[in-house]
Amino acid sequence: MEEVKGVVKHILLAKFKDEIPPEKIEELIKGYANLVNLIHPMKAFHWGKDVSIENLHQGFTHVFESTFESTEGIAEYIAHPAHVEFANLFLPSLDKVIVIDYKPTVVRC
Repeated sequence: MEEVKGVVKHILLAKFKDEIPPEKIEELIKGYANLVNLIHPMKAFHWGKDVSIENLHQGFTHVFESTFESTEGIAEYIAHPAHVEFANLFLPSLDKVIVIDYKPTVVRC
């Protein structure tokens, strides 16, 4: 196993409040995705909805993954005014949220 050099993933699992309409969720996701254009340390962004048949999601419906080159980059992202402004719109729409940052490890067979 080998830790990937210079890569840190920022994972956010979310469950939107039941009263948040789908068009508002779509608008929020577009705003989240746009942060990659506004915040230099954010190198990539991916998102998706739960499609698992295992039913182990504990109510979480969406996953958001951002890629950074360092933990310092994540700190810069978190403090960035564009992120702060977006978080103030995004977080009140959530019923549940988990955030995990990690350095990926590649397993070679």
